[in-house]
Amino acid sequence: MTYAVIMAGGIGSRFWPRSRKAHPKQFLDVFGDGTLIQNTFGRIRDLVPPERCYVVTHEDYVDQVSEQIPSIPRENILAEPIGRSTAPCIQYAAMKIAAEDPEAKMIVLPADHRIQNVRRFHEVLEAAIDAANEPGALVTIGIMPTHPETGYGYIQFEPPSEPPANDTPVAHGVRTFAEKPDMATAERFLDSGDFLWNSGMFIWRVDTILDEISHHLPEVRDAFEPLEDVVNTAKEHEAVEKSYRRTPSISIDYGVMERADKVYVVPGSFGWSDVGDWRAVYDITEKDTHGNALQGNVIMHDASRCLVQADSRLVVLVGIHDAVVIDTDDALLVGHRESMQQVKNVVEYLHAHQLEDYM
Repeated sequence: MTYAVIMAGGIGSRFWPRSRKAHPKQFLDVFGDGTLIQNTFGRIRDLVPPERCYVVTHEDYVDQVSEQIPSIPRENILAEPIGRSTAPCIQYAAMKIAAEDPEAKMIVLPADHRIQNVRRFHEVLEAAIDAANEPGALVTIGIMPTHPETGYGYIQFEPPSEPPANDTPVAHGVRTFAEKPDMATAERFLDSGDFLWNSGMFIWRVDTILDEISHHLPEVRDAFEPLEDVVNTAKEHEAVEKSYRRTPSISIDYGVMERADKVYVVPGSFGWSDVGDWRAVYDITEKDTHGNALQGNVIMHDASRCLVQADSRLVVLVGIHDAVVIDTDDALLVGHRESMQQVKNVVEYLHAHQLEDYM
């Protein structure tokens, strides 16, 4: 059987002021067609039924997940007491699935991606599921780059001896992983033709990933030892609390994928974005003839290439270009479109100055 795990524990600080601690990014309807987590589930439900879908999220967000995706059984919403990055999250979910089916395959998806060509995404995902049948194989999905992007990690893959027939998705061996590059390095990656954007989506057998975590991250395995014999019992909650307090915070990319021997990637091109900040929203939102992406009560005069979202008040831009304006009931964000990664610094400032009402 194939299971799906949606990781939904982040707070989306680059989406302030819409994303708040009590209602983070994955629960926002950014594009007017459903929330990010709802769309993530909607893309996978034709391949994996709701009873085999799991969501890992912070314990504060369990009710929101249940409200937004009621078809997923409540017991499949796994509550993390504290955030510990992706490796502990995957360890917990893998242990839950292994208790049901020790030979299951496991798809791991972030909750906040945007994918426009769902049919092609399914084709790529099915190729990855097939590749994961190989014993010991760890499979990820790489995105064919369209421009030299400095905001993504990269994956270098083994080029095929000849192109696959009929544009069929196939798995390739991974040569190396690369961290977010500077612009010159990103341009070199793009020109080489054998680098992909790292999507953060994974496919593997559940026994394989548990073995690989045990081998490469014994400190994570040992932290989750209290959970081994009490999964799906009344003692699970207490064991999860202990495990998360003991485990280090480490990503599955750094902790396992960059260290493992049998790592494969399936290249894909299906209109993907990780929707990392407001600039990414602008990039993939429909625009008017002046390059403006507008939502709400907005008037533009001699203004172009802007993203503007107004909740209630009239917002007017005059002589402004390449800006982002997000107007909510209690906070207003105004910034240059290319500086949106820095919004995270604003949230850090709010936290440091205990301005909790705005977080």
